[in-house]
Amino acid sequence: MSFTVIIPARLASTRLPNKPLADLGGKPMVVRVAERAALSGAAQVIVATDHPDIVAACEQHQVAVRLTRIDHPSGTDRIAEVAAEVGLRPEAVVVNVQGDEPLIDPALIRATAALITPEVPMATAAHPISDIAETFNPNVVKVVLDRAGRALYFSRATIPWHRDGFAKSKESLPPGYQPLRHIGLYAFSNSFLQTYPSLEPAPLEQVEALEQLRVLWHGFSIAVHVTDSIPAAGVDTPEDLARVRRHFST
Repeated sequence: MSFTVIIPARLASTRLPNKPLADLGGKPMVVRVAERAALSGAAQVIVATDHPDIVAACEQHQVAVRLTRIDHPSGTDRIAEVAAEVGLRPEAVVVNVQGDEPLIDPALIRATAALITPEVPMATAAHPISDIAETFNPNVVKVVLDRAGRALYFSRATIPWHRDGFAKSKESLPPGYQPLRHIGLYAFSNSFLQTYPSLEPAPLEQVEALEQLRVLWHGFSIAVHVTDSIPAAGVDTPEDLARVRRHFST
């Protein structure tokens, strides 16, 4: 299996200014992400960025990088531009690894990429939820699957809703009930990646504020790799940054 990892990295961040360039043990965060992605066995790893400072940081550490347009509405649009620029074939597999995931598991990247087929142009990942608080937390995105392991729906709501179990108690997970938490890692066939930016935004996507619902709404399949391992959290807050810095200082 051959696949390319493209890492979208914008300099602007509301909570953490210059987040991709935050120092983690002597290297910028975006470089740490690229190094982890390279361990997945990807044929190539490319950073897709909107800012010359990120380009300079990547070049200093010998990380492949492309400067993109600054007006992309999403990271998916940004990686599509780079995939087209580097001339990937339509059947090539492209994995979108977020630029704030310096502890991402390389095996998870590889397993998600492996799910792309001619019939399934997009893949993502999930893990079982064991915490009742996460089950009811709207900031935790849930996914339900069909028998083939493809996504039926993503939601911030508690899905599937255990009617009888939750009627008795919402203090713990009902026996045998196993909700899945979505992990924000995506793989695409390049042909679908180039199609995606032209898809009309979906009403469901706008209601839930979940971009992946656009894919389902338009009738495309999303395969889901379910891992038993809970991924290390990304970097969204100053507290997250401090946690990751402690990891790289040991």
